[in-house]
Amino acid sequence: MSTKHYNKLIRDGVPNFIAKDKQVARFYTMSDSDYETALQEKLYEEASEYFESKDATELADILEVVQALAEHQGLSFEDILFFKEEKRKRCGGFTNRLFLETIEIPEE
Repeated sequence: MSTKHYNKLIRDGVPNFIAKDKQVARFYTMSDSDYETALQEKLYEEASEYFESKDATELADILEVVQALAEHQGLSFEDILFFKEEKRKRCGGFTNRLFLETIEIPEE
């Protein structure tokens, strides 16, 4: 028997998939601080997977992690969408594809 190490946050349904394959998984429920760190690592992982694949399902995974991070901070996904819209109203979105090269700062 061989063992494959993952050491990462998994979705809630993954243990069931593993059991259906007649494999045995070892996992535990994380503390709050470990969970927050794992979510941050998962966000980076999912973003990296999107950068590599450009697959829209990876964007969905990113949103799933963002939602979990929001809930961990006591916010709803709707709260995050509200903050997004408020910032869009204040600063705009990315529709115009603007790329800032430099800013000239006058000397005083």
